[in-house]
Amino acid sequence: MTTPPTGFQPGDVLTRADIHPVLGGSGYAGICPAKEKRNVLLFSDSKIGERYGYRDGWLAEDDDIGPIFTYTGVGKQGDQTISGGNSSILEAANKGRTLHLFIAVGKVPGSDRRTHKYIGQFKVDERNAFEIREARDELGQNRNVIVFRLRPIGPHIREPSDTLQPAPQSRFRLHRTAGRIARAYRRQRRQQHPTGAAQISAAARDDLADAFEERETAAGENIVQLELSMRNSTSQLVFDLYNQTNNTLYEPTSSAANESITQALAQLLHARRYLRSLSRHQPLHLMVLAPTLPREDLRGLLAEHGIGLVYRNDSGGFSEFEASTTTVSGLPQGLRCADCPALAS
Repeated sequence: MTTPPTGFQPGDVLTRADIHPVLGGSGYAGICPAKEKRNVLLFSDSKIGERYGYRDGWLAEDDDIGPIFTYTGVGKQGDQTISGGNSSILEAANKGRTLHLFIAVGKVPGSDRRTHKYIGQFKVDERNAFEIREARDELGQNRNVIVFRLRPIGPHIREPSDTLQPAPQSRFRLHRTAGRIARAYRRQRRQQHPTGAAQISAAARDDLADAFEERETAAGENIVQLELSMRNSTSQLVFDLYNQTNNTLYEPTSSAANESITQALAQLLHARRYLRSLSRHQPLHLMVLAPTLPREDLRGLLAEHGIGLVYRNDSGGFSEFEASTTTVSGLPQGLRCADCPALAS
């Protein structure tokens, strides 16, 4: 269900006194649910975000569907959670509400009243609704924040001043609990709202990651999330399973089918390209994590690119595939990437 025309045009500069009578909601919160108007109003202010080490904005690069605006959730102290205003963003579509995005641009001359530029109507990205990242709270303490991925629906304005700046160089961050929290939130949403084939596939991938992390942690390994910012890009690669103990990066799959294995391979090769520039003293191991043993030709494909394989065996545990160490096209056909740098926290 879509909200009827608002009378506002993307690019209009408005005060809250202009906005709330038309779209609903009230007050000065960053996220304002408006039940009576079937809307959720989102207000972004770069000056506030910069105090806590983040900035909302358009990604400079579109993906295969189109543009994405990243919007950080509310909560000034401690870890942000999927509750209150943050929950209203995720639940908007299920409750027939439309997201309306505004960006702070200044003040009314001669007063303290803030002005906000109307960007347009949005929905949450159905493929990847949000990511968990690390930032500072108002007390200067590290905490997890929720970064929503929003897609415009209909007319919108997209200006360079509202676009995130590409990273000047590649760098990575390690987050202790972000991967587990993100998977837990996704599982909670799936339980509340039964979904289709795409979400069933995502559930299988998350369940595999949970089982593997539980096993590794019980064995004394230190599993964290790795967030990779790529040089000259505003996009990021996020891997939920990085083993600090043995410098291994895992990419889980939802199945052992061709599409799942090749997608995981592409993610790992993409990461390796950037991680090579981050020189460290030990090698990084790259591994696909599969729910069953893939067929022989797919195992060979991974081996040719120096990518290892861990799979769930018939007893419910995990086994590592033993490949040949023959070199193909200058790349090792063994289990691990021997020429990649290791990462350090």
